[in-house]
Amino acid sequence: MSTSPQLFRCHPNLSDEVNHNIVQSEIEGGVFLNDLPPATVLEIQTQHHCYLVVLLDENKVLISGHPEFCPEPTPVAIAGSTWGGSMLKRRYVGRGMHMEFRHPDYQTPIVTSRVKDIREPQVRQVENQYIGANRGR
Repeated sequence: MSTSPQLFRCHPNLSDEVNHNIVQSEIEGGVFLNDLPPATVLEIQTQHHCYLVVLLDENKVLISGHPEFCPEPTPVAIAGSTWGGSMLKRRYVGRGMHMEFRHPDYQTPIVTSRVKDIREPQVRQVENQYIGANRGR
């Protein structure tokens, strides 16, 4: 029995660019949202904004961190991540990729700048952000 991880093998029917992107996403790393339990909190740093994401259920999260689309915690559905084109890695947030989510007030998906880092913040950081958001109400 092998204990080594199953890595992606280039597929002959996919272009070199697509195969490269898939391999690169495995090298840079990320997280499949379906592998995380509800109430998991992620801090997703992109080139331009730092998002705070709280997983609610299978396809819903609370997201905040963008001054226009989600200045306050907003329920959205994260579709996954792209490499800047139309190919989507579903329910995955990956470094070097663009996170894509569906906002209830917009018809088209919101696509972020490239994801630089993904981490679980300290509980105190999360509490401070949500307490601060509730004070302004």
